[in-house]
Amino acid sequence: MAVVVSMINMKGGVGKSTLTFNLAWRSAWKENLRVLAVDLDPQANLSQYFLGASNYLKLLDNNHKTVVEIFEQFSSPNSTTGAPTLVKPSEVIRGLRKWNDGSLLDLVPSRLELSWTLKNPTEKSQLLPQFLAKVQGNYDLILIDCAPTESILTLSAYRSSRFVFVPVRPEFLATIGLPLLARSLDEFRLMHQDQEIQMGGIIFNDMRRTGTPPEQRQSKKDVTALAKTHSWHVFKSVAHHSDSYPTGSREGTPIFHTSYARDYVIGEFHKVADEFLVKIGLK
Repeated sequence: MAVVVSMINMKGGVGKSTLTFNLAWRSAWKENLRVLAVDLDPQANLSQYFLGASNYLKLLDNNHKTVVEIFEQFSSPNSTTGAPTLVKPSEVIRGLRKWNDGSLLDLVPSRLELSWTLKNPTEKSQLLPQFLAKVQGNYDLILIDCAPTESILTLSAYRSSRFVFVPVRPEFLATIGLPLLARSLDEFRLMHQDQEIQMGGIIFNDMRRTGTPPEQRQSKKDVTALAKTHSWHVFKSVAHHSDSYPTGSREGTPIFHTSYARDYVIGEFHKVADEFLVKIGLK
Protein backbone atom coordinates (compact mmCIF):
# COMPACT_ATOMS: atom_id res chain seq x y z
CA MET A 1 0.00 0.00 0.00
CA ALA A 2 1.24 3.46 -0.86
CA VAL A 3 2.61 5.82 1.78
CA VAL A 4 0.44 8.95 1.60
CA VAL A 5 2.18 12.26 2.30
CA SER A 6 0.76 15.78 2.44
CA MET A 7 2.90 18.82 1.70
CA ILE A 8 1.34 21.73 3.56
CA ASN A 9 1.96 25.20 4.93
CA MET A 10 -0.80 27.60 5.97
CA LYS A 11 1.31 30.39 4.44
CA GLY A 12 1.36 30.63 0.66
CA GLY A 13 4.32 31.30 -1.61
CA VAL A 14 6.71 28.93 0.17
CA GLY A 15 7.69 26.78 -2.84
CA LYS A 16 5.38 23.94 -1.85
CA SER A 17 4.32 22.97 -5.37
CA THR A 18 7.86 23.21 -6.72
CA LEU A 19 9.13 20.92 -3.98
CA THR A 20 6.27 18.45 -4.47
CA PHE A 21 6.86 18.39 -8.23
CA ASN A 22 10.56 17.63 -7.86
CA LEU A 23 10.09 15.06 -5.08
CA ALA A 24 7.51 13.20 -7.15
CA TRP A 25 9.77 13.11 -10.19
CA ARG A 26 12.84 12.12 -8.18
CA SER A 27 11.01 9.32 -6.37
CA ALA A 28 9.81 7.78 -9.63
CA TRP A 29 12.88 8.37 -11.80
CA LYS A 30 15.70 7.70 -9.34
CA GLU A 31 14.11 5.42 -6.73
CA ASN A 32 12.02 3.34 -9.17
CA LEU A 33 8.81 4.03 -7.24
CA ARG A 34 5.24 4.17 -8.48
CA VAL A 35 4.16 7.71 -7.64
CA LEU A 36 0.82 9.50 -7.73
CA ALA A 37 0.78 13.28 -7.27
CA VAL A 38 -2.50 14.86 -6.16
CA ASP A 39 -3.08 18.57 -6.75
CA LEU A 40 -5.33 19.77 -3.92
CA ASP A 41 -4.96 23.47 -4.60
CA PRO A 42 -7.50 25.47 -6.67
CA GLN A 43 -4.60 27.44 -8.18
CA ALA A 44 -3.47 24.18 -9.84
CA ASN A 45 0.21 25.13 -9.94
CA LEU A 46 1.30 21.51 -9.58
CA SER A 47 -0.91 20.45 -12.49
CA GLN A 48 0.58 23.17 -14.68
CA TYR A 49 4.13 22.19 -13.67
CA PHE A 50 3.54 18.61 -14.72
CA LEU A 51 1.52 19.23 -17.88
CA GLY A 52 2.79 22.58 -19.10
CA ALA A 53 0.49 25.48 -19.92
CA SER A 54 -0.73 24.26 -23.32
CA ASN A 55 -1.42 20.67 -22.24
CA TYR A 56 -3.14 21.91 -19.09
CA LEU A 57 -5.46 24.08 -21.19
CA LYS A 58 -6.17 21.08 -23.44
CA LEU A 59 -7.08 19.06 -20.36
CA LEU A 60 -9.58 21.72 -19.33
CA ASP A 61 -10.94 22.12 -22.86
CA ASN A 62 -11.48 18.36 -23.13
CA ASN A 63 -13.40 18.35 -19.83
CA HIS A 64 -11.01 15.81 -18.31
CA LYS A 65 -12.17 15.09 -14.79
CA THR A 66 -10.07 16.49 -11.96
CA VAL A 67 -9.94 16.41 -8.19
CA VAL A 68 -13.07 18.59 -8.30
CA GLU A 69 -15.13 15.61 -9.46
CA ILE A 70 -13.88 13.58 -6.49
CA PHE A 71 -15.36 16.11 -4.09
CA GLU A 72 -18.48 16.86 -6.14
CA GLN A 73 -19.43 13.34 -7.24
CA PHE A 74 -22.42 13.37 -4.88
CA SER A 75 -23.57 16.89 -5.65
CA SER A 76 -27.24 17.28 -6.40
CA PRO A 77 -28.15 15.60 -9.69
CA ASN A 78 -30.15 17.36 -12.39
CA SER A 79 -32.42 16.17 -15.18
CA THR A 80 -29.44 15.62 -17.47
CA THR A 81 -27.09 13.74 -15.19
CA GLY A 82 -29.67 11.77 -13.23
CA ALA A 83 -28.58 10.07 -10.01
CA PRO A 84 -24.97 10.69 -8.90
CA THR A 85 -22.43 7.98 -9.68
CA LEU A 86 -19.01 7.24 -8.24
CA VAL A 87 -16.16 8.77 -10.20
CA LYS A 88 -13.80 6.15 -11.61
CA PRO A 89 -10.05 6.47 -10.92
CA SER A 90 -9.34 6.04 -14.63
CA GLU A 91 -11.46 9.12 -15.34
CA VAL A 92 -9.47 11.34 -12.99
CA ILE A 93 -5.89 10.03 -12.94
CA ARG A 94 -3.69 11.33 -15.75
CA GLY A 95 -0.77 9.08 -16.67
CA LEU A 96 2.40 11.13 -17.13
CA ARG A 97 5.34 8.74 -17.49
CA LYS A 98 6.16 5.04 -17.29
CA TRP A 99 9.58 3.43 -17.11
CA ASN A 100 10.60 -0.05 -18.18
CA ASP A 101 11.38 -1.07 -14.59
CA GLY A 102 7.73 -0.61 -13.60
CA SER A 103 8.07 2.80 -11.96
CA LEU A 104 5.57 5.41 -13.02
CA LEU A 105 4.40 8.95 -12.42
CA ASP A 106 0.68 9.84 -12.44
CA LEU A 107 -1.31 12.94 -11.58
CA VAL A 108 -4.72 13.83 -10.20
CA PRO A 109 -4.99 17.36 -11.64
CA SER A 110 -6.87 20.29 -10.17
CA ARG A 111 -8.69 23.31 -11.51
CA LEU A 112 -9.93 26.64 -10.19
CA GLU A 113 -13.47 25.36 -9.63
CA LEU A 114 -12.17 23.45 -6.61
CA SER A 115 -12.68 26.72 -4.74
CA TRP A 116 -16.45 26.16 -5.07
CA THR A 117 -16.08 23.04 -2.92
CA LEU A 118 -15.09 25.34 -0.06
CA LYS A 119 -18.49 27.04 -0.26
CA ASN A 120 -20.37 23.79 0.29
CA PRO A 121 -18.04 21.51 2.30
CA THR A 122 -20.63 19.40 4.12
CA GLU A 123 -19.84 15.68 4.29
CA LYS A 124 -17.04 15.86 1.72
CA SER A 125 -13.83 15.40 3.72
CA GLN A 126 -14.01 11.61 3.47
CA LEU A 127 -14.30 11.53 -0.33
CA LEU A 128 -10.60 11.97 -1.13
CA PRO A 129 -9.39 9.26 1.31
CA GLN A 130 -12.08 6.95 -0.03
CA PHE A 131 -10.90 7.59 -3.58
CA LEU A 132 -7.22 7.09 -2.70
CA ALA A 133 -8.02 3.87 -0.84
CA LYS A 134 -9.17 2.41 -4.17
CA VAL A 135 -5.81 3.06 -5.84
CA GLN A 136 -3.30 2.81 -2.97
CA GLY A 137 -2.31 -0.68 -4.03
CA ASN A 138 -1.19 0.66 -7.41
CA TYR A 139 1.41 3.02 -5.96
CA ASP A 140 4.33 3.18 -3.54
CA LEU A 141 4.00 6.89 -2.79
CA ILE A 142 1.10 9.34 -3.01
CA LEU A 143 2.06 13.02 -2.66
CA ILE A 144 -0.68 15.58 -1.93
CA ASP A 145 0.06 19.22 -2.69
CA CYS A 146 -2.25 21.10 -0.30
CA ALA A 147 -3.83 24.53 -0.55
CA PRO A 148 -2.51 27.15 1.94
CA THR A 149 -5.77 27.25 3.90
CA GLU A 150 -7.45 25.75 6.94
CA SER A 151 -10.46 24.25 5.22
CA ILE A 152 -12.26 21.09 4.15
CA LEU A 153 -9.31 20.51 1.80
CA THR A 154 -6.91 20.47 4.75
CA LEU A 155 -9.10 18.04 6.68
CA SER A 156 -9.40 15.83 3.62
CA ALA A 157 -5.60 15.77 3.24
CA TYR A 158 -5.13 14.85 6.91
CA ARG A 159 -7.68 12.05 6.64
CA SER A 160 -5.77 10.66 3.66
CA SER A 161 -2.23 10.95 5.03
CA ARG A 162 0.32 9.07 7.05
CA PHE A 163 2.83 11.92 7.07
CA VAL A 164 2.78 15.72 6.84
CA PHE A 165 5.76 17.79 5.67
CA VAL A 166 6.09 21.57 5.80
CA PRO A 167 8.03 23.45 3.12
CA VAL A 168 9.30 26.77 4.47
CA ARG A 169 10.92 29.67 2.67
CA PRO A 170 13.06 31.56 5.22
CA GLU A 171 11.70 35.09 5.00
CA PHE A 172 9.90 37.71 7.05
CA LEU A 173 6.86 36.20 8.82
CA ALA A 174 7.89 32.67 7.84
CA THR A 175 6.56 31.41 11.17
CA ILE A 176 3.13 32.99 10.74
CA GLY A 177 1.35 29.85 9.53
CA LEU A 178 3.11 27.33 11.75
CA PRO A 179 1.15 27.84 15.01
CA LEU A 180 -2.09 27.46 13.05
CA LEU A 181 -0.76 24.27 11.47
CA ALA A 182 0.29 22.91 14.88
CA ARG A 183 -3.15 23.60 16.33
CA SER A 184 -4.83 22.15 13.24
CA LEU A 185 -2.86 18.90 13.53
CA ASP A 186 -3.44 18.62 17.27
CA GLU A 187 -7.19 19.08 16.85
CA PHE A 188 -7.26 16.50 14.07
CA ARG A 189 -5.43 13.95 16.22
CA LEU A 190 -7.84 14.50 19.11
CA MET A 191 -10.86 14.07 16.87
CA HIS A 192 -9.46 11.11 14.88
CA GLN A 193 -7.66 9.00 17.46
CA ASP A 194 -8.02 5.91 15.29
CA GLN A 195 -5.69 7.39 12.66
CA GLU A 196 -1.93 7.78 13.03
CA ILE A 197 -0.54 10.85 11.32
CA GLN A 198 3.04 12.04 11.85
CA MET A 199 4.76 15.36 11.31
CA GLY A 200 7.59 14.40 8.98
CA GLY A 201 9.42 17.67 9.33
CA ILE A 202 10.18 21.15 8.03
CA ILE A 203 12.03 21.48 4.73
CA PHE A 204 13.78 24.79 4.08
CA ASN A 205 13.95 25.85 0.45
CA ASP A 206 14.93 28.90 -1.61
CA MET A 207 17.55 29.92 0.98
CA ARG A 208 20.59 31.77 -0.27
CA ARG A 209 23.60 29.46 -0.33
CA THR A 210 26.20 32.21 0.07
CA GLY A 211 25.84 35.75 1.29
CA THR A 212 22.72 34.68 3.15
CA PRO A 213 20.75 37.85 4.06
CA PRO A 214 20.35 38.55 7.80
CA GLU A 215 16.56 38.23 7.56
CA GLN A 216 16.92 34.71 6.14
CA ARG A 217 19.32 33.67 8.90
CA GLN A 218 17.00 35.10 11.55
CA SER A 219 13.96 33.50 9.93
CA LYS A 220 15.63 30.10 9.96
CA LYS A 221 16.44 30.51 13.66
CA ASP A 222 12.86 31.53 14.43
CA VAL A 223 11.36 28.60 12.52
CA THR A 224 13.83 26.14 14.06
CA ALA A 225 13.04 27.41 17.57
CA LEU A 226 9.30 27.08 16.94
CA ALA A 227 9.78 23.58 15.52
CA LYS A 228 11.66 22.59 18.67
CA THR A 229 8.73 23.62 20.88
CA HIS A 230 6.52 21.21 18.94
CA SER A 231 9.20 18.48 18.66
CA TRP A 232 9.13 18.77 14.87
CA HIS A 233 12.06 17.48 12.85
CA VAL A 234 13.94 20.07 10.78
CA PHE A 235 15.68 18.75 7.69
CA LYS A 236 19.46 18.96 7.69
CA SER A 237 19.38 19.19 3.90
CA VAL A 238 18.25 22.44 2.27
CA ALA A 239 17.03 23.10 -1.27
CA HIS A 240 18.94 26.35 -1.72
CA HIS A 241 17.94 29.16 -4.03
CA SER A 242 18.56 28.57 -7.73
CA ASP A 243 17.10 30.16 -10.84
CA SER A 244 16.96 26.63 -12.25
CA TYR A 245 13.85 25.84 -10.17
CA PRO A 246 11.58 28.43 -11.86
CA THR A 247 13.23 27.52 -15.18
CA GLY A 248 12.30 23.89 -14.59
CA SER A 249 8.76 24.90 -13.69
CA ARG A 250 8.41 26.75 -16.99
CA GLU A 251 9.93 23.85 -18.92
CA GLY A 252 7.92 21.23 -17.03
CA THR A 253 11.13 19.45 -16.07
CA PRO A 254 12.52 18.44 -12.66
CA ILE A 255 15.69 20.09 -11.43
CA PHE A 256 17.89 17.19 -12.56
CA HIS A 257 16.59 17.48 -16.16
CA THR A 258 16.46 21.27 -16.32
CA SER A 259 18.61 23.06 -18.86
CA TYR A 260 21.89 24.35 -17.42
CA ALA A 261 21.09 23.36 -13.83
CA ARG A 262 24.33 23.26 -11.83
CA ASP A 263 25.56 19.91 -10.55
CA TYR A 264 25.76 21.20 -6.97
CA VAL A 265 22.12 22.39 -7.14
CA ILE A 266 21.05 18.95 -8.34
CA GLY A 267 23.19 17.32 -5.64
CA GLU A 268 21.57 19.43 -2.91
CA PHE A 269 18.12 18.39 -4.03
CA HIS A 270 19.12 14.72 -4.11
CA LYS A 271 20.08 15.05 -0.43
CA VAL A 272 16.69 16.62 0.40
CA ALA A 273 14.91 13.81 -1.46
CA ASP A 274 16.99 11.12 0.26
CA GLU A 275 16.23 12.57 3.71
CA PHE A 276 12.54 12.73 2.80
CA LEU A 277 12.40 9.11 1.60
CA VAL A 278 14.26 7.83 4.67
CA LYS A 279 11.81 9.70 6.90
CA ILE A 280 8.79 7.99 5.33
CA GLY A 281 10.44 4.57 5.19
CA LEU A 282 10.89 4.26 1.43
CA LYS A 283 14.68 4.34 1.44
